[in-house]
Amino acid sequence: MLALLHTSAVHVPVFDALRDAAQPGLELRHHVAAELLDVARRDGPAAVTGAVREAVLRAVGEGARAVLCTCSTIGQVAEAVAGDAGVPVLRVDRPMAAAAVAAGSRVVVLAALRSTLAPTAALVEDEARRAGRAVEVRSRLVDGAWERFETGDTEGYLRLVADAADAVTDADVIVLAQASMAPAGERTGAAVPVLASPGPGLAAAAAAASTGRRVSTGRVSTGRSEYRTARAPR
Repeated sequence: MLALLHTSAVHVPVFDALRDAAQPGLELRHHVAAELLDVARRDGPAAVTGAVREAVLRAVGEGARAVLCTCSTIGQVAEAVAGDAGVPVLRVDRPMAAAAVAAGSRVVVLAALRSTLAPTAALVEDEARRAGRAVEVRSRLVDGAWERFETGDTEGYLRLVADAADAVTDADVIVLAQASMAPAGERTGAAVPVLASPGPGLAAAAAAASTGRRVSTGRVSTGRSEYRTARAPR
């Protein structure tokens, strides 16, 4: 069983659909804790370390063989508590960041939440160090997008994100920092790959749940964009 830690209930059907399409038979158990994002936005991600650890340990106690954190703001916190869990704890956006580094040296991060900008940029830079590549990471907040999301205006939210991607110049790849932004990648006319986290993140977590170990990544083409997907270590 794979447990998913969300900070918004909107992610539940998204990951269920991805599982049905690519990982049939995989048991998912969703844990939604919106308050974690509220606290992280107000006081910083480190402020939710204890609560994230508690949520992860609860999921493990219920039988999870791996835990996937789908919130980019607190993803680093989730990885940091992995040592206490005894099972792999993954952040959904790490495979996406690895794919971005492989795609080129000029990476633009788009986020709807200011609290997500720094963690995602730091993640891309971390993956660049691991790969031994030099990257230039530029971060941009999509003004007004999160307000649309909070009011339930999904179409308006995605339109603003897609428009922001269309406006990007001098980039080799665009990273959509939050899982909720993923559908905007199919609406943009950007000339460079626009990467989203849910698909490759779920693939990596599914492999980790199967093997009981964290996985390395291998490149795979998904049509319009290039992502990385999970590969069990030998």
